[in-house]
Amino acid sequence: MGRTSTARERLLEATGDLMRRRGYSGLGVAEICARAEVKKGSFYHFFESKQALTVEVVDAYWQGERACWTGALEGAEPALERLHRLLDGMVDLQRRTKESSGTVDGCLLGNLALELSTQEPDVRARLEEIFDEQIALVAGVLAEAASDGTVPEDRATRAVARAVVAQLEGMVLFAKLRNDPSVMDDLWPHTLMLLGA
Repeated sequence: MGRTSTARERLLEATGDLMRRRGYSGLGVAEICARAEVKKGSFYHFFESKQALTVEVVDAYWQGERACWTGALEGAEPALERLHRLLDGMVDLQRRTKESSGTVDGCLLGNLALELSTQEPDVRARLEEIFDEQIALVAGVLAEAASDGTVPEDRATRAVARAVVAQLEGMVLFAKLRNDPSVMDDLWPHTLMLLGA
């Protein structure tokens, strides 16, 4: 019976770690392979390019994050309470990262969106799909909040949901810039102002 290789998983994990801390452009296949302890030839056995690998890293990252998003946004609690839980969870994630590594790494999705705004069309397309999914999740909660009267009807729109996601990503960006998760302390009060709640 043959031995099962973990090379593919190690490449995905190493790339995710390196990209969260260093970005996409300054990262080469040789460095990824060294970090994963995988030969360069094996890299091309699993992935046709760094861009293809990055799409899979983004997918894996979102798969974990999607579970956090849906877990926070689903439940019997009032809609705004669930949205608050999601945003608090995102703030807590940045705090934990800072405590464990000494740095605020930000959001892999937001980091890559900023870095690759004019490059790597496959990665950009996947990022757009994920952000659209996040916006749809928030829009669903806002519709519930409007129906229970905690958010005005005119704030329960896709455009406002996009603004909430943009505010979250922007606050994460500022926290990363200052390497200080407390920058995000005003995220919920500002969200309430945005929602007119």
